[in-house]
Amino acid sequence: MQSEVKSGAESDALLVAAGIGGARIAHPLTLQRYVTRHFPDQENGRVIVIDPDGVLIADSTGSDHLGETYATPGRPELMRVLQTPEPTSEIRHSDTLRQDILVAAAPIIEETTFYGAVRVSELMGEVQDRVRRVIAGLAVIGLGALFAGLIVAFALAGSFSRPLTNLAAVAKRLGGGDLSARAETDQGASEIVQLARSFDDMADRLEATVKAQREFVANASHQLRTPLTGMKLRIEAAMAGAPSEEVRRQLEAADTEVDRLAGIVNRLLVMARRIEEGGPSEIDLDEAVHRALERWGERASRQGATLTAKGEGGRALGEQADLDQILDNLIDNAVAYAPGPVVIETGRADGRAFLAVVDVGPGIAADERRRVTDRFFRGRTAPKGGTGLGLAIVRELAEKWGGTVAVETADGGGTRIEVRLKAAT
Repeated sequence: MQSEVKSGAESDALLVAAGIGGARIAHPLTLQRYVTRHFPDQENGRVIVIDPDGVLIADSTGSDHLGETYATPGRPELMRVLQTPEPTSEIRHSDTLRQDILVAAAPIIEETTFYGAVRVSELMGEVQDRVRRVIAGLAVIGLGALFAGLIVAFALAGSFSRPLTNLAAVAKRLGGGDLSARAETDQGASEIVQLARSFDDMADRLEATVKAQREFVANASHQLRTPLTGMKLRIEAAMAGAPSEEVRRQLEAADTEVDRLAGIVNRLLVMARRIEEGGPSEIDLDEAVHRALERWGERASRQGATLTAKGEGGRALGEQADLDQILDNLIDNAVAYAPGPVVIETGRADGRAFLAVVDVGPGIAADERRRVTDRFFRGRTAPKGGTGLGLAIVRELAEKWGGTVAVETADGGGTRIEVRLKAAT
């Protein structure tokens, strides 16, 4: 508020300086009459005019002090405006009046010629009273506007709240998986009706998209089953007549991959049904870990890592394919960046099911742990060749089912990455 008051005082001083002008400076008597007539002696204010040497040449309180030097250290605003002909203001204590005053000084300049300066002063008590009156007026206006707004708001609340409440209920049904939910209303304001129609259009498109996705997944899965079955039969026949142990081993590996692909197809069918039914399924953590050990055992061994599992297991809510991908990314990171003993833990904690992958590598710096699950983030000590996406995918898949990911230092060194999911009851 002080800055606004000082700015206003500088504007007043500039107006007074413009009214006086250079012509009146040349006629001191005329100037004094002008000042006393336009700015008569007031109890709370004063206007004075000084020449370029700082000598008082006009005073609204009278001519008793004319001819005295007023540009003194006790009046710093006058000294400043004489040194730098620009408006200035401040709030300072007046030894003469024994109280604080607001002073503003402005130069008198015409056609680049400096003729002197004007100072306008006012007691701060008067200034504060005026500010309080302005604030009180604004408060009254604001309260009046608020009261009027409340009246209008209450008048409109009924017409807006009911259709909006109905629309919120329909949106909740749609979010819960009821794809047939529609607002279908023409009540309320035109904006509400338009919003309801837009919502229904969106619901129509969503239902059509989900239906098309479900049909595509189901059809693709059925179409893939036949060639997969034929491929498995041919591999099994080839295994029976394998010419060497190496060929047999390769055929067995191919047979395992066909089984894995068949499992993916089966999960696609389950996914298609779940899109229709909505919601997660129950996942057995022990089974998920067992499958991961089968997938990664040989590769981990080649890279100098050993995989073991421990814990009490449990069941979580989510999607099996997502959990498999979470384990694949966590194990891939541990085997690639911290070869050695890698432990997969499962269990329950704080009412939630968890799985964790623990390694004995160099660990992750404390200032990087919060960022390692960000997309494309690569730590300072990370080996070359990574993409920075593995842990980001883990986090996104966990959050998809209401889960969380915690990156911690393992007991004895290394890194422990724990994924917590909602526990199945």
